[in-house]
Order: sequence, then structure tokens, then C-alpha cells
Amino acid sequence: MNAGSASRGWVSGILEAFLKGNLSVILIVISLIAGIGALLITPREEDPQIVVPVADVFIHMPGASAAEVERQVSSRLEKLLYQIDGVKHVYSMSFPSMAVVTVRFHVGEDRERSWVKLYNKVRSNIDQVPPGVTGWVVKPVEIDDVPIINITLYSSQYSDYALRRLAEELQLRLQGVRDAGITSLVGGRPRQITVHLSPQRMAARGISLKDIERVVRGADVNQRAGHLVRENQEIRLDAGRFLMSAQEVENLVISVRDNRPVFLKEVASVRDGPAEPETYTRIAFGQRAFSSIDPADGKSLPKGIEPFKDYPAVTVAVAKRKGSNAVWVAEGVRKETARFAKEVLPQGVHWRITRDYGKSSDDKVNELIKELMVAIVIVVALLAYTLGWKEGLIIALAVPVTFGFTLLINYLLGYSINRVTLFALILSLGLVVDDPIVDVENIHRHFEMRIEPPQPAVVHAVNEVLPPIIIATLAVIISFLPMFFITGMMGPYMAPMALNVPVAMLM
Repeated sequence: MNAGSASRGWVSGILEAFLKGNLSVILIVISLIAGIGALLITPREEDPQIVVPVADVFIHMPGASAAEVERQVSSRLEKLLYQIDGVKHVYSMSFPSMAVVTVRFHVGEDRERSWVKLYNKVRSNIDQVPPGVTGWVVKPVEIDDVPIINITLYSSQYSDYALRRLAEELQLRLQGVRDAGITSLVGGRPRQITVHLSPQRMAARGISLKDIERVVRGADVNQRAGHLVRENQEIRLDAGRFLMSAQEVENLVISVRDNRPVFLKEVASVRDGPAEPETYTRIAFGQRAFSSIDPADGKSLPKGIEPFKDYPAVTVAVAKRKGSNAVWVAEGVRKETARFAKEVLPQGVHWRITRDYGKSSDDKVNELIKELMVAIVIVVALLAYTLGWKEGLIIALAVPVTFGFTLLINYLLGYSINRVTLFALILSLGLVVDDPIVDVENIHRHFEMRIEPPQPAVVHAVNEVLPPIIIATLAVIISFLPMFFITGMMGPYMAPMALNVPVAMLM
């Protein structure tokens, strides 16, 4: 009884402070500002990020067959890397002259520590490297390496080689977008100086393939040769220069025969142009497709593009930095691409966004926010119908106050706004309004009894229902806490719900 009286005493003091002052208004304003700010600056994603450290180890063993690579490299390295603490799976692929070993750690393992342990394991066993291995590369793989937006260039007039040159320039522009991560190109043939050798002409002049390789490698070098100090000035000297054109390559002197220089163009033909195709990338449209930039009616294709016909295409894929907002990065990429198209793209080259993770994330989050607002309106309307509009409005104020602080804590703890976060808020909506309903209904009952003045009646009404409200709130919080201990992939996926529902109830 003494503990209960003491509890009611300090609760009564808090109630009187809010009833007699402006603390309620200040609390509501602060919560609204905090909620709106958190809603605007918190990164938006479709799903929660799941931390699964993964890394690929590329091993080069020139001249070895796939069977030899598997026996000498892949199998040994698999057993070695599986000894690392925290490793869950080890996979390998063996090819002629190379192998790729993939190491996957347990969900939730620290990225940096996992990769350091992997690198140390490889370096500490360097004495066991079989003969023939020329090198290896440890390359981490992160979820943020996955592109969030793809821009595809296509044309009915230009080849994939020309589109590739334009895409390379666009790639450089997009690397300057704030918080943009890895950018990559897919499709198109890159520029290449190709040397087609003639065995007959080489044999007639006594020139081998190794002679040509040595001369070309030696000519395509630029090195610092030293410096010259003169009259209090330092002049840096460079030796050599890179080969810049096909003409420079074909005029290389390969050998001297009968006191006469033999040029590369005498034993080979040199061509500056597209490389040999390794992949083919095409794009086609249906009848209702439309361009992203043409000022048409929004339903027709660009000029020169016909439906159901494929055209050469090159795609620039852009990822985002870890922890950045996918919506903002995608918006920046769209603006920079539109500026590039206006300044650089020639007539007849069109662009289209073929993937936009930022827009889809924003649309889904906005859709869930709209559904949350609809749920709040329905709850308020139901309360206004059953209790009265004044009581319903008071209970409705608990929702933005609670959700505002909940979103702020969600942001401060590093969580994003995703469909699991918003589902947790929708789920907690009914639980959040349950406590104010009990309070307001009991206060309304005391007002109807007219035994005490309004302020003492409020204090006594809240004190009457305080113990069951606290116990019910703690029961809900405790029931969701075990979700923090879920292991595997579902643990990080359900973490926003395990956080937001208890925090909303606590608020």
C-alpha cells in the first residue's frame, strides 16, 4: 500500500504539472516536429537491410586446367577458410587458370572484422600456396553494391559501340552525384586498338609473336625519368608516352632486316574501333511504352523507335553508399542524367530509366503512410462516434505524439523507414490508443459524477486505472522483446518491429 501510495503521489504530481502549465502543448509541438523531421531525413527502403558479410577470393593459376585448379587451389582453400570463426558457408568455382572461392559469414557478423579475419587467414597461410599461383585478390561483396537505378541508352541510328562511348561519359557524370556508390556499364563494345597479325609476313621477315609483344609493351610506357634543376627551377622529366592512336601502333619498329626497319604495319593490320563482341544487349518496347525525356503525349514512342522491335542498348547501373537515402540518390541521378541528355546526347539517342529502386521504395513507403493515416482517421471517427468528438480528438492526439518520438528513436538507432517499420506502427496503432481510451473514459465518468472539481477529478480518475494500464503496457512490451533474439535472416528483417512496437508503447 505504501508503494502504491508513493506511485500515485509522483504520478499525481506529473499530472498536476501538465494540467496547470503549458507542458502538454509543448510536448505535442516537439513530438510533431520530431516526427516530421525523422520522416523526412530517415533513409527509405523497401525492406530492412540484412547484414551478411560475403567476400570472393579470386586466385590466378595460369596454364592450369580446371581439374588441376580445383584439386590444388579450390579444395584446399575451402577447408582453410572454413576454419575462420563466424563462417557459415564456403563455395568455390574452378575455371581454367583461375578459381573463385566465396566465403559467407553468419547473419549479423561485423563486416569489417569478418573481412579482416578472412584477409589474415589468407596471408598467414601464404607458405602453403601451391606452385603456379601468381596472385589472389580478396574482394568483399556488400548489399549496397547492388544498383538502385539503371539508365539505359538506346538508338535506332547509332551502334552499341557509339552508345558505349556515350555511356562512359555518362558514367563519369553520375559518379559525381552525392552519395552515389559503385557505377558500372552493361552492354556495348568498348574501344580497342586491335592488331591482326599475318603469320606469312611475319615468317618472311623472321619476326616472332614475342618480338611484337615486347615492342608494343615497351612502347606503351610513360615513366618519370628524373628532374633537372636550373636557375632555381626544377623541371621534371618524363620518358616515353602512351600509344594514343592506331597510326602510332602501326608505325612501331619491330625489327631491323638488311639495315632496314620493319614496321608493325608490314606484318599486321591495325584497327582502332570496337572490340570483339562478348555479349549482346538489346531493348524493345510494347505499344504503350514511352520515353522518359521526349515531350510527347506520354503514350507514344520516341521518333524512329517502333514497338516490338529491338534496338542496341547500353545500361549505366548506379549503386548507393551505405546508410544513404535511396530516394535522394535516385533523384540526383535522374536530374544529372536529364542534364547530360540535354547537353551531350545527339539527336536520335534516347534514354530510359529501366530500374528505379528509389522511386519504388518511396512509392511503397508513401502508400503505407497513407494507409496509416486512413487507419488513424477511422479510429478517430469511431471514437468520436462512441465517446464524443472532444474525447475522440484528445485520444487522437496520442497517436502523433507517440509516433513522432518513435520515428525519431528509430532514426537515431540507425533504422530506415521500410514496410516492416510502418507495419509495426500500424500494428501498434490499436495498442497506442487503448490506454488513452481507458483514461479518457474514466475521466469522463468522474466528470459525470460531479463529486470533485475538474482537476482533482482528472488526477483521481487516472490514479484509479494507472496500475492495470502500466501492467498491460509492460505485458505488450515484454511480448515483443523476444523478437530481438530471432536468429538467421529473419532476425534483422523483423528487428524494426521488435524495436518500434515496444518503443511506441513506452512513449
